[in-house]
Amino acid sequence: MAQTLRDWQAEVDRWVAQAGGGYWAPLANLARVTEEVGELARLVNHLYGEKPKKSSEAAQELGIEICDVIFALICLANREGLDLEREWERMMEKYRARDQGRFANQERTAP
Repeated sequence: MAQTLRDWQAEVDRWVAQAGGGYWAPLANLARVTEEVGELARLVNHLYGEKPKKSSEAAQELGIEICDVIFALICLANREGLDLEREWERMMEKYRARDQGRFANQERTAP
């Protein structure tokens, strides 16, 4: 069964309630998002960039790192009372209107 953004938000909310302490303040949440994005960037650089991973560094998985970012963003959204499904649809409408046909005829080059 497919989950929705609302399902994800509810799951995170249950976890936060169970773990105790509540949601962090917005700036602390943003710092957490930034930390998680940094970890994701570091891994992508190790996988596809010029910087090899040190032998002393623990293994990481791209999917888990992406989900860490999503989790931190959901915490921020939940703290602020946002409905991410509604916000997602609003954001997609913006892209549909602004970028309609913008990328359709562009050639993509492999990295």
